Amino acid sequence: MDTATRSGLAPEAAGQATQAMRHLAAAFARVREQSCRLVQPLSAEDCCVQSMPDASPAKWHLAHTTWFFETFILERFESAFRPFHPAFRVLFNSYYEGVGEQHPRAQRGLMTRPALAEVLAYRQNVDQRLQALLAQAPAADNAGQLATLVELGLQHEQQHQELLLTDIKHLLSMNPLLPPYHAPDAVAAVGREQANALRWQPFEAGIVEIGHDGEGFFFDNETPRHRQFVEPFSMASRLVSNAEYLAFMEDGGYRNPLLWLAAGWDWVVQQKITRPLYWQQAQAQFDTAWREFTLHGLQPLAMHEAVTHLSFFEAEAYARWAGARLPTEAEWEAAAAAQGEDYFDVAWQWTTSSYAPYPGYVALPGAVGEYNGKFMVNQYVLRGSSAATPHGHARLSYRNFFPATARWQFSGIRLARS
Repeated sequence: MDTATRSGLAPEAAGQATQAMRHLAAAFARVREQSCRLVQPLSAEDCCVQSMPDASPAKWHLAHTTWFFETFILERFESAFRPFHPAFRVLFNSYYEGVGEQHPRAQRGLMTRPALAEVLAYRQNVDQRLQALLAQAPAADNAGQLATLVELGLQHEQQHQELLLTDIKHLLSMNPLLPPYHAPDAVAAVGREQANALRWQPFEAGIVEIGHDGEGFFFDNETPRHRQFVEPFSMASRLVSNAEYLAFMEDGGYRNPLLWLAAGWDWVVQQKITRPLYWQQAQAQFDTAWREFTLHGLQPLAMHEAVTHLSFFEAEAYARWAGARLPTEAEWEAAAAAQGEDYFDVAWQWTTSSYAPYPGYVALPGAVGEYNGKFMVNQYVLRGSSAATPHGHARLSYRNFFPATARWQFSGIRLARS
């Protein structure tokens, strides 16, 4: 009996379904391979260590993204399902209460077992089983549900690919040897030249539509598309550069409480913050030059590249010092829709918009509904993309989000003015 007969589809429709699954299977293989490629420059020891509670070991990222496919897809769709290892259900669950218990996040770096080799074997096992499932899927009644969850898993893994790089960078920066990551082919250029003069692009007042338009993949927090009114505003034509941020520092930016929100000033004082996360200043008598730790090791500070790894508090204080402000996410999306790819840069761009649900937002049903909605409190939205964002993962309506003190991500500043 052929596929069309078994599935109840006409031959043409069955052929299209089969082709769609082949494309999905190929995308699955590419994304999964890329995660393994990102850890190739690392030792097994590198992959095990957790540099801070907000970061995760590279080994955990490899295992958790595999756990996602095993738990949400294989467990649901695979006949005679058996887990690769029963304990992995808890060890590599991040925050899905609907699935069950989780290993404490701050203790992920204490898991010397399973070894990296076993995690890689786990990935291979799940990959083979999921590819077999996709090969059978066109004839199944639930093929659409399967494809939707696989696409969600791939987008989820691409998010973790970016986190892999940011977490690896933070880890290596904690090493006294300041070792380079050594993967120039794995990431985009660390910075983009910002030498051109900053120009202000004006936008008229009016009603704008923001949110996903329904074409292609989207996370639920990008919906529903809705209208917002914006007053007249201008947006900077580029991101703030290292040289411009250094001028803020040399003018006493980190010492002037009038530039900071109250919570930001408390953070600066308590944490003794005096510079961006990865900046260092030489202490030799005849050498006080600034340097920056990058994925390629410690480098002279590139003055004309975009400043990165800033918290919301730092970005907001700089904007105030510069006689400007940060944009709202409605302003950012409206400007980006008009200007195009120039708004997708080497750093995620802070906005003043709190991470909150759009009007009419409804979370997905079940455990996957925990993906975004439950984090809509005490965080700010960032827009655009960064040097670490996987190719094809960025889009106009993407809403990234972090607490106001987070700065280990590739986050920077695009100014706005009223």
